[in-house]
Amino acid sequence: MSRIDNLIQELCPDGVEFRTISEVAQVSTGNSDRKDATPDGKYPFYVRSKSIQRSDTYEFDETAIVIPGEGGIGDIFHYVEGKYALHQRAYRIHFINQHISTKFAYYYFSVKFKEFILKKAVSATVISIRKPMIESFRVPVPPLAVQEEIVRILDSFTSLEAELEAELEARRKQYEYYRNKLLSADGQGDSRVDDLIQKLCPDGVDYKSVIELFDLRNGYTPSKSNPAYWNGRGTIPWFRMEDIRANGGVLNHALQQIPEIAVKGGKLFPANSLLVATSATIGEHALVTVPHLSNQRFTSLALKPRYQHMIDMKYMYYYGFILDDWCRNNVTTSSFASVDMAGFKHFRVPIPALPVQEEIVRILDKFNSLVSDLSSGLPAEIAARRQQYEFYRDRLLSFKELGV
Repeated sequence: MSRIDNLIQELCPDGVEFRTISEVAQVSTGNSDRKDATPDGKYPFYVRSKSIQRSDTYEFDETAIVIPGEGGIGDIFHYVEGKYALHQRAYRIHFINQHISTKFAYYYFSVKFKEFILKKAVSATVISIRKPMIESFRVPVPPLAVQEEIVRILDSFTSLEAELEAELEARRKQYEYYRNKLLSADGQGDSRVDDLIQKLCPDGVDYKSVIELFDLRNGYTPSKSNPAYWNGRGTIPWFRMEDIRANGGVLNHALQQIPEIAVKGGKLFPANSLLVATSATIGEHALVTVPHLSNQRFTSLALKPRYQHMIDMKYMYYYGFILDDWCRNNVTTSSFASVDMAGFKHFRVPIPALPVQEEIVRILDKFNSLVSDLSSGLPAEIAARRQQYEFYRDRLLSFKELGV
């Protein structure tokens, strides 16, 4: 920061001018629609999302900022150089003032624009924006030397974060490959696992179907018309897909609880059961370590008592990723997508000796921590870097206005 501080002290000690976008840039929408996209098109096609389509034709050849006119407002920004096509409900902001760096303005928009738009909104969300709203947004105009140094610093932060994200993605793929290899139980994944398999099950392992291993029950939603079920004073965890998205695949508390009177027959799903998504959002599962219930999107798999001394449920949790793949590939559709439950019940799971299961769990827990645990490994480093980046970015993009 010392170089920036020195530049500001030298070049603009009393503050900087602010200009509205209407004074310094052209603002317009494109003329293209999603139907104009072509998968292998020569030019980038900016629509109303973070993903970038392709097009065979272009509408603009310039340096600009692109933002959506609907959806993702204040959260989606693209920095564009060269030829591109633009959706009819996306805006391009092309700076015509030679004293403003487009990349500097891009970073400023990404930090300040959402707050500006929300102040103009009548609700907590903004559904759409129009050209006059964008044109009234004000940007600081420090000397170009200051803008360029800020861009250099923020580019380096962005590049570092992208490198860490790429490394994390590579580790995830490595983890998934290794996980699938270990769970094949064929003695080809890890030297210690190989030794255990050779010692304890040299002739192979037994396979059991889901219906042999588990008692299956469907989740349900207590009647919404009964306010006593939804008074906010319940104590029984009631799981939904939101719980997995928020808290991962091993759960001991739910975002929502229901009271005992809402439980059908007074019977809960037992602790250490698997919840498998078998309708709507298919291909997700969780191990729940407390007595609980779930909504109707899940099927509960509770281990039958006669297998409890033979099976580590954390091993079954990891094998659940293989089951997820099967579910995604065996879907029936009617009014909504659902898993072929006849086939689901006969899905077969390898059951190696318990020490083999425990060693597989130990290895996969370690891998999982590296790629998923926000308190350690790469996710923790990325989170720390992002926090550091946001702190410095906000400092770098805060300016005293001249004459105020």
